[in-house]
This record gives sequence, structure tokens and C-alpha cells, in this order.
Amino acid sequence: MTSIRVLVTGAAGQIAYSLLYSIAKGDVFGSNQTLDLVMLDIKPMMSVLNGVLMELQDCAFPNIKELIATDLEEAAFKDIDVAFLVGSMPRKEGMERKELLKINGKIFQSQGVALDKYAKKNVKILVVGNPANTNAMICAKFAPSIPKENFTAMTRLDQNRATAFVSGKLNILASQVKNVVIWGNHSSTQYPCIDSAEILLGEAYQPAREALKDQSNWIENDFIKLVQQRGAAIISARKLSSAMSAAKAACDHMRDWWFGTKKGVIVSMAVLSDGDHYSIPKGICYSFPVTIDENKHWKIVDGLPITEFSHGKMDLSAKELMEERNDALSFIKD
Repeated sequence: MTSIRVLVTGAAGQIAYSLLYSIAKGDVFGSNQTLDLVMLDIKPMMSVLNGVLMELQDCAFPNIKELIATDLEEAAFKDIDVAFLVGSMPRKEGMERKELLKINGKIFQSQGVALDKYAKKNVKILVVGNPANTNAMICAKFAPSIPKENFTAMTRLDQNRATAFVSGKLNILASQVKNVVIWGNHSSTQYPCIDSAEILLGEAYQPAREALKDQSNWIENDFIKLVQQRGAAIISARKLSSAMSAAKAACDHMRDWWFGTKKGVIVSMAVLSDGDHYSIPKGICYSFPVTIDENKHWKIVDGLPITEFSHGKMDLSAKELMEERNDALSFIKD
């Protein structure tokens, strides 16, 4: 079996600490798939990263062929099959959004150039580092030789959160809820929607709105706000960001991309809009409902019911992403 070469950036950080373990033990590509696991971080973090490398060595994972820790993009991106782009500059207290976009724009411009120059042309790219949607758009812009459909940003964490809130409201297992959709940006404008969601009660699925009868106020108010503000709530409680759940969601996203989605199952992925779906403008990285075939090709699910209420929420997030795109690109020189 040919080894898969997998890159994780920001590899000394807390999200990567959970993510690297899950990848190494087979949660994403299978326990029998051999891996070359490459870890990239900035030079000041190399001592920490070397400690992570030692821990991974000490785990003695049977399917790890090679472990590499580096601060050099040319070494990290060389011949990779998969990239988890986790590292980004976090927003600090008092930092303006434009300043954050400027700093991260330069980071993801550099990584896009590195992908274009060194990675395999069929590399699958998942951007986790925030602002993830716009970072993915920038990365794709500077990797013109890699197909645009190979760039995605993570909204699976939001989907998982929304699924958990619905299952909690109904006092059922999360596995009994499917096809909750996240539209738009991984931000406070995202729109978690249950209009296409289904609930397994007994042996049959029924529409989530039927299962949540008489809960329309919760669906259109509390539920949306709970999902939108969950990240901030976790930071308030932990004094740290949601690392474990973000790592789990990154694994979920890439595993479905690698093996395909089950029949009848929709997942949420932020992908580059071509302007042909749900009136979302071209050129922004927007979260859509998708299905994925066994050849790793995702497809936006068309024809889902969109109410006037939903249109308003979807358009609001698209507007924010357009503003982010314009601001980020204004700071970048080709």
C-alpha cells in the first residue's frame, strides 16, 4: 500500500495536538493506511513541536511510516496528498477585523504559493485556521495550478454543534439526526438550518421540523444563536478555544471527503462558489450542503427548500464574505 503524505500546519498548537493523534491512529484514513505525517510551525515553536514529535514517536503507531517536524514550507509542502491548514494568527483583544485579515492574508498567500510549487496537483486542502473561509479563498488564488474544488474550509464543527443541539432538544442520540446544514461563513453570521434535517425515531426518519413541533421560536432564534455563539461560549468557559471539537470536526470533514458520504447523508463544507447555486456570489468560499462520491468528488446539493427567512440569513453571510474577500485582497500584492 502506498503511503499518504499528510501535512498539518500550526502543528505545535492545541488543535493540532488532538488532530495529530487522531490522524495517526487511523481515524481519518483508516487504521491500515500507512502515513507520512508532516508537521509545520514557525521557528519560535520548534522546541514545542519537537516535543509533539517525540510523543507521536512514543505512541508507536503501527501505520506511521515517517514523522517530520519542520519550519520550512518547501519541506512541509513537498509532494503532500492532504493538507490540514490549522495554523493562523488568532484574533487578539482589541484587534480590528481588517488587521486580522491582513496578517492571515499574507500567511495563506505564502501557503498557497507553496502548495502550487511543491504539493501534488490532486492535493486535498482543508483550511481550519480562522477566518477559515477567506483564508481558503486566498490560498486558492495563489495556487492556480491546483483545481479550485480541492480547496475547502471547515464548517463541520458548526454542523456538529447544530446536530448536538437538536439531539439534545429531543433527548435522542446525535446519530439519530442527519442533514443539518450550515450556510455561509464560519462566523457569527453563519446560518444553521434544519429545514432539510431528518430525525430517526423508531425505524423511520421524519422531518426535523415535525419532530420539533411547536418549537419554531426555538428553531429560528435560540438554536441559531446557540450555534453562532458556541465558540465564544467555550472560550468564556475554558479560557481557551474549542480545540478538541475542532480537531474532531476536521477529522470528520476529511474522512468523508476521502471515502465519500453515505447514501442520503448531506454534510456541510465551505467551498469556492461558482455563482450557480442558491444565488451565492461567485468567488467567495461559502458553506454549502454537499455529497461526496467514492472518487473524492464533492457536489453541492441543489433544490433544497429555501424560505424567505433562510434567504435573508444566507445573503447576510454572503455579504460578510464579500466584504472579507475585498478587504483581504486589498492588502495582498500578486
